[in-house]
Formats: sequence, C-alpha cells, structure tokens
Amino acid sequence: MRFSVVAFDLDGTLYPDFRLFIRLLPFLTRESPLLMAMGKARRLLRKTGAYQGDFYDNQARLMAAYLKKPVPETRERTEKLIYLGWERHFKKIKLFPHVKETLELFRQGGIKMGILSDFPPERKLEYLGLGSYWDAVVCSEESGRLKPDPLSFLDLAKKLNAEAGEILYVGNRLSYDVLGAKGAGMKTALIQSPWKKLTRPPLPDFVFHDYRQLQKYVLN
Repeated sequence: MRFSVVAFDLDGTLYPDFRLFIRLLPFLTRESPLLMAMGKARRLLRKTGAYQGDFYDNQARLMAAYLKKPVPETRERTEKLIYLGWERHFKKIKLFPHVKETLELFRQGGIKMGILSDFPPERKLEYLGLGSYWDAVVCSEESGRLKPDPLSFLDLAKKLNAEAGEILYVGNRLSYDVLGAKGAGMKTALIQSPWKKLTRPPLPDFVFHDYRQLQKYVLN
C-alpha cells in the first residue's frame, strides 16, 4: 500500500462539476451579479491574503463594494442563495463512476480519509451519500485561508493526525488543489479527462481519469 492517508477535494473531484452547472443554469443567469462579485472577492482574497478578522465578513465586504450594496444584505443573500441555496441540488448529482467502490476499498484497507473543500462540504457529502467515510472534514473558509494557501491543507493534516508527507491529496485543479497540497508538503493526484494534457506546472505526482486507476495507485 503506497499511502496510509488519502484526502480529497469535493467539487469536480468526487462528481463531474458540469452536472451541477447544468442544474444551476437558471440561478446562474438570474443571479450573475452576485456570483461575479463573489468570484472577484475570492480572487482578491487569494491574491492579497487579506484575511484579518472573520472570513465571511471580509468576503461580504468585498462583494458589497462591487455590488454597491450594504454589507449585511450582501452577506445574508450570499448565505441564503449560494451557501444554502445550492445544497439541495446535490440530492440528484451523480458521482464519478467507482467513487464509492474506491472509498470502500480504502476504508477496508485501513486508510484514513479526509475532505478539504473551499465551500462547506458536510451537507453536500450527506446528499451525495458519502457522509460516513471521513476521518476529517475541513472547509478552508473556516481556517480563513482559501486554496491554494497551505494553511488549510496543514489544518487537514492536523485533524487527520498525520504528517503532510504521508498524505495523498486528490483534486481536479492544478492552481488550487495541486499547488496548495504541494505547498503543504503532500503528494498529489489529479483527476482530469484523458484527452487533456498537462501544459503548465505544478505537476501532480499522479494523473487519472478513472477511479479504478486511483485504487491501483494507492493500494498496489
């Protein structure tokens, strides 16, 4: 067995994110200003590291400046429409093939497993039928550091009671998942379509498109 601890990103890693996108199309059209403001705010937070105080207040303050709306109203709408509003869609989202099979095999092999997501993952995992597999579940927002900041990855390692170098982190984004995990000292695996080519660093330690490949990589 190559690894004793495996951790995962959630969105786009355990399920194809296009499936959520399709379900959210009406919302994306209707609430595009709110989403654009959130995207701009999070890019600025990643770029500047301006994390003093409460993360959600900082995010709402930046979003409100873009939207020209009061901060309390912006935070309330973000919570209601995005954080809570999107969760119900996960009840009908299908996982990538062989995800549950993989998690079962890892659990049977005594492998510790964790989740690190940039958005709150607990209720999503329940809706996806994956709530019972994890030794640690971490939202980077709670640590005040969005990916690829290493702090949330190190927080995950601490909650898994493991050294970062023992952990294989599985994600779907080079710029967030691979960069952040490598910055924390973890090994990395990237899920992507087989016809895509890696054209820029950081390079993951392993690339796969079928979870059965990940099984073999970890267990053999």
